Amino acid sequence: MTRQAAFDLLRKYNKDPFHIQHALTVEAVMKWFAEELGYEDEAEYWGIVGLLHDIDFELYPEEHCLKAPELLKEGGVSDDIIHSVCSHGYGITVGCGVTINVEPVHEMEKVLFAADELTGLIWAAALMRPSKSTKDMELKSLKKKYKSKGFAAGCSRDVIERGADQLGWDLEKLLTMTLQAMAESEDIINEELVTL
Repeated sequence: MTRQAAFDLLRKYNKDPFHIQHALTVEAVMKWFAEELGYEDEAEYWGIVGLLHDIDFELYPEEHCLKAPELLKEGGVSDDIIHSVCSHGYGITVGCGVTINVEPVHEMEKVLFAADELTGLIWAAALMRPSKSTKDMELKSLKKKYKSKGFAAGCSRDVIERGADQLGWDLEKLLTMTLQAMAESEDIINEELVTL
């Protein structure tokens, strides 16, 4: 699947600029991690998984990760990408009461699981800053926000920490790398958002 085809499919089901920005952010972070972890040849693929990971969330928030296979199949997406997309909901009970049982197996799927929620928390922290940017955010500032349970309460610390555990990383490594990935990708994401 080409990146353009994936983006067109995302736009078919997602109109909210916030959801599109999140998809672009997770795409960029996934590509960054692919390069960083020695999967340079798969960076585009990692990015496509990141781009499509929430394809069903805007229209079917109560059935998140359950409707995704249907939407992705209709779009001609391969089974391996569908598995990866659904695996980021592993162990999470969605609004309709179903617990997602698609386990992240590949390192890419574990990165997606760990980084998805965290990108939301980092972006929320960035918006509190005078610069509204991740580029000048320090790790200690992020850690302070992370520890504040009332801050970005919708971003599950439990999911982020389970993600770090699945990767065999400590939390600080995940926070450091994800913040760096977002800071280095921010201009690219903003450029694409301007064209929407």
